[in-house]
Amino acid sequence: MTGNRAYLDHNATSVLRPAAREAMIAALESGGNPSSVHGEGRNARRLVERARTEVAALVGVEAESVTFTSGATEAAHLALTPHIRNQGVLQPAGVLYVLETEHPCVLAGGRFEQEQIVAIPVLNNGVIDLDAFDQLLNHHEETNGRPYVAVQLVNSETGVIQPIAEIAKRTRFKGGYTLCDAVQAVGRIPVDAKSLGVDFMILSAHKIGGPQGVGAFINVHSILDVETAIRGGSQETNKRAGTENVPAIAGFGAAAVEAAKDIDNYDNITALRDSIIEQLNPICLANGLTDNLVVFGQDAERVGNTLLFGLSGLKAETALIAFDLDGVAVSSGSACSSGKVGKSHVLEAMNADQAAARGAIRVSLGWNSTQEDADKFIRSFERITKRLSDMTKAKLSGAA
Repeated sequence: MTGNRAYLDHNATSVLRPAAREAMIAALESGGNPSSVHGEGRNARRLVERARTEVAALVGVEAESVTFTSGATEAAHLALTPHIRNQGVLQPAGVLYVLETEHPCVLAGGRFEQEQIVAIPVLNNGVIDLDAFDQLLNHHEETNGRPYVAVQLVNSETGVIQPIAEIAKRTRFKGGYTLCDAVQAVGRIPVDAKSLGVDFMILSAHKIGGPQGVGAFINVHSILDVETAIRGGSQETNKRAGTENVPAIAGFGAAAVEAAKDIDNYDNITALRDSIIEQLNPICLANGLTDNLVVFGQDAERVGNTLLFGLSGLKAETALIAFDLDGVAVSSGSACSSGKVGKSHVLEAMNADQAAARGAIRVSLGWNSTQEDADKFIRSFERITKRLSDMTKAKLSGAA
């Protein structure tokens, strides 16, 4: 990202794209409140509406389906409400079913009460347990309101892709609603909200090379309506009060346009990720660390930019510092908002080997990742595994 560092943490936040930066600077220089009727206000409104169209095109919906928020967390809070109207008629959701591996902003349940939230288990590869899901739906009591199911399309830690279309179909059969967290999917795999059959979707700008602090709630079907979360002015068609962040929204739109183009380039990103995977095991073997390496979710369909692996005997917090000192930015299996390395609820849900999970390292590539970045990571990994091997041998020698 800066100097000769290798930035491989795009799932946490991607590097700001030049097109997004230019759009933001132009919006800052333009000024104006998009709710004002004068020329400056109308120009600001044009920027917002153009971005709305660009973001909508990224997921195959109409522009009016898009509500801009301060990020995906706020978008999830707006989406996750029991109070849903269908063509003006209240048809409330009574139970929120969330995948055990969901992002914390979804696991929190939004405006559902804790007793209304039910976890959906995953298989050991991180994919939803459809048999268990069917049992949950079959036992759902209609008197408790409609089922509401929230599932990530792509997991932020493992990159595992969920069968969203199948999940939405089963939920729809029970008269329920489906929220798709597509934050880690857009720009990496084709995403068409209507083809997936979901009702709601959430997005985040900074995961695709846009600015931090702006996201979107997508109401796929105009016949549905969710209860407003932030009340005040009539901005965003009364869905989200408060003056729109025009520069950030403009940057989001520009990033969405570029992310749509990236789909054709993701074979290259996948090849780069796979080249890293191919080199990990030989390095471990060369250092006598046999059977220590685990690639999480490797037997499931995964997005091409993400690699989460664990090395028994390695502590993630120590490894992250070592990588950073070597000029490599990666993260652990747990994307903790406090900046500390915590226990990964995703790996817990997958019943992952605890020793390997403690040393989980996530490598996530993005739009500007290069072979040089991958090579730098591999060189650093070689040094780290060599030190781990030396420490292991020293311990064995001392024990003897």
